[in-house]
Amino acid sequence: MEQQRPLRRIVVKVGTSTLTRETGSLNLHNMERLARVLSDLEGMGHQMVLVSSGAIGIGTKKLRLPERPTQLRMKQAAAAVGQCMMMHVYDKFFSEYNRTVAQILLTGEDVDAPVRSEHLRNTFESLLELGVIPVVNENDSVSSAEIETGKCKVLGDNDTLSAMVARLCGADLLILLSDIDGLYDADPRTHRSARLIHHVQAITPELEAAAGGAGTWRGTGGMTTKLHAAQLCLESGIDMVIANGNNMEAVYGIVAGQDVGTRFSARRG
Repeated sequence: MEQQRPLRRIVVKVGTSTLTRETGSLNLHNMERLARVLSDLEGMGHQMVLVSSGAIGIGTKKLRLPERPTQLRMKQAAAAVGQCMMMHVYDKFFSEYNRTVAQILLTGEDVDAPVRSEHLRNTFESLLELGVIPVVNENDSVSSAEIETGKCKVLGDNDTLSAMVARLCGADLLILLSDIDGLYDADPRTHRSARLIHHVQAITPELEAAAGGAGTWRGTGGMTTKLHAAQLCLESGIDMVIANGNNMEAVYGIVAGQDVGTRFSARRG
């Protein structure tokens, strides 16, 4: 059987393009479905952690700014406003399914420093033990690594952040929900014959070449950052799946081990 343990720990990362619409408004339909699916999986005996992007985009809309800010200080202000609104919506939706959520905001130093990371690990353990679903994001109002340079030693994007969280939590599975069905052998936006790769066991130079560039204008990550996250997971014995967030119910199939998206399978002795 695929599921050998009665309890599996799963980290789900949702990108900005899944959480917001082209106008910059919250995609409440996707957020409600996400809350329902994760709550249901938690009820099935899984321990769930959510890594959620979108704070700057949501804050930009909330502040009625004409476009995403370019100044760092304004990006951080938008992130502070957007994070507050995002958690309010998550708390509302998850509460409807009798689930409690907690907010955890991280910087690179939090994950990299041994003492801080140990405290984080203990915090995650305590929350999950209590049946709480942690909602994690990079602390954009403090850390400028992702939104300014992308050169933070540890983090730098929420794909990498989710892999670090999966490692901190000792997760069995990381699911990256984005606006693409998975990893293709060529860029599907420019190659009509591109084929979806369902199974990967090693990150090769050929895969890296096929990864292409950045994602949509609403997000900061592309397939390259997802491959980096996959490498971190594989090194820690954690499976990772890239799938399309517009089909939220497909998460059930991913957890059951079905061929949904692209699965990076960690070799276990």
